[in-house]
Amino acid sequence: MDKILGMGNALVDVLAKIKDDSLLNKMQLPKGSMQLIDEVKLTQIQEHFSEMKTHKATGGSAGNTILGLSVMGAATGFIGKVGNDEYGNFYRKNLSKNNIEDKLLTNPALPSGIASTFISPDGERTFGTYLGAAATLKAEDLSLEMFKGYTYFYIEGYLVQDHDLILRAIELAKEAGLQICLDMASYNIVAEEFDFFKLLINKYVDILFANEEEAKAFTGKEPEEAVEILAGMSSIAIVKTGAKGSLIRKGTESIQISAIPVKKVVDTTGAGDYFAAGFLYGLTSGYSLEKCAKIGSILSGNIIQVVGAQMTKPRWNEIKLNVNAMLAE
Repeated sequence: MDKILGMGNALVDVLAKIKDDSLLNKMQLPKGSMQLIDEVKLTQIQEHFSEMKTHKATGGSAGNTILGLSVMGAATGFIGKVGNDEYGNFYRKNLSKNNIEDKLLTNPALPSGIASTFISPDGERTFGTYLGAAATLKAEDLSLEMFKGYTYFYIEGYLVQDHDLILRAIELAKEAGLQICLDMASYNIVAEEFDFFKLLINKYVDILFANEEEAKAFTGKEPEEAVEILAGMSSIAIVKTGAKGSLIRKGTESIQISAIPVKKVVDTTGAGDYFAAGFLYGLTSGYSLEKCAKIGSILSGNIIQVVGAQMTKPRWNEIKLNVNAMLAE
């Protein structure tokens, strides 16, 4: 099986359910977005969280995808940066526990990154992200050796604000013979970094993941047209359309896959990340694009039924049974 290397912000998610969206307004966090925050706002959020029930888990978009891949049985590694603190240790232990090759660097001068995650009653999630040490991952930290032995390199779009880092990583990955997979991450980042996204996708990206908001921010089109435009710029384009499923296009091959039925959406955190995990797991296993997308749908349909971006071993066992049953059809 092909090996997959991920790179992203090594964040610890601290999640809390909110009764309504008034707290988002108070914190000036647009619902459904990812906003970068400073230490002052982090302290304010933590004061609110101290009065609420919270859940802690390793996170970061690429980190979630690599975790999902590893649990499914894929060989993985992860590049990121943490602080020399309890959150950094928590992150490292989770990589080790899940057999993910630890390529984490440490910045002892800053605390580890924290993604404060607000879960609205409808399951929509809003992030106030303090990057801390995660943001100090730089181009000069990377070496060709880190990329050797892998087949795919998966990057989260949240990193594109550091152009030098992304370009250095992609060039090293290409030199090592890897295929480049990019998740567009968030509609507001796509809008802010439009020209750079255009350069990356046209020149380097082999496999592109976007949800319908991100695809629209980039193409100005609805999903059906957007996936065609994106597929014209990359080898495989995937546009995730939430409860409606996903659209996949490779050359002239076009596929539409339904989402799995879900009784109640508890929290959409990690839905796109786990879709990517399922899709790439299928790809590394040599399955058809249709089966890759169906595995993605099974994983994403399960993660939205739990709080946070991690699932219990019994649920993972059930997922694997469902995937095997689908593959046998």
